Amino acid sequence: MSEARVVLGVAGASGAALGLSVARQLSDMRVEVDLVTSAAAERTLDAECGAQAFATLQGLVTRCHAIDDIGASIASGSVPVAGMIVAPCSMRSLAAIAHGLDDNLLTRAASVQLKERRRLILLTREAPLTLAHLRNMMAATELGAVILPPVPAFYLKPQNVADIVDQIAARAIDMLNVAAPVAQRWRATG
Repeated sequence: MSEARVVLGVAGASGAALGLSVARQLSDMRVEVDLVTSAAAERTLDAECGAQAFATLQGLVTRCHAIDDIGASIASGSVPVAGMIVAPCSMRSLAAIAHGLDDNLLTRAASVQLKERRRLILLTREAPLTLAHLRNMMAATELGAVILPPVPAFYLKPQNVADIVDQIAARAIDMLNVAAPVAQRWRATG
């Protein structure tokens, strides 16, 4: 394994394939991954990606932590990690992060990134957005998080949903600077 270590949170919002893609790409880069998933994430993975998706996700990471294990290593700022990606990030998790409600390991690990001034990338998933969602996004941004809604880069002319998911996951990973950039880049014509 490399010296890079990343926390991956998977919340229960739609877009479970994003978490799988982040885990797969980080594994391919030989980056250590600490995984924490919400209870709803397991259900969403099953509904959107199939019965084996949760087991597949767990198999791609270095360490799995229970959502209620507030004593896990990733709950402490003394444990060096490059940052955290929450993919997807539910509006519930966003609200808890934005308001410092460290009520489970996912939100506590996110708060640790903020207090240690590390990158926290939130792939927020909801549409349409309410004023509460927008205010929570603003509050999280003011605290230092990066809001990265999973919006397709249509200019890259993706051929399928997997292309879209992988590109969004790669953009999030690139923001952590744990390896050479992997996301496809815009190429100007003319």
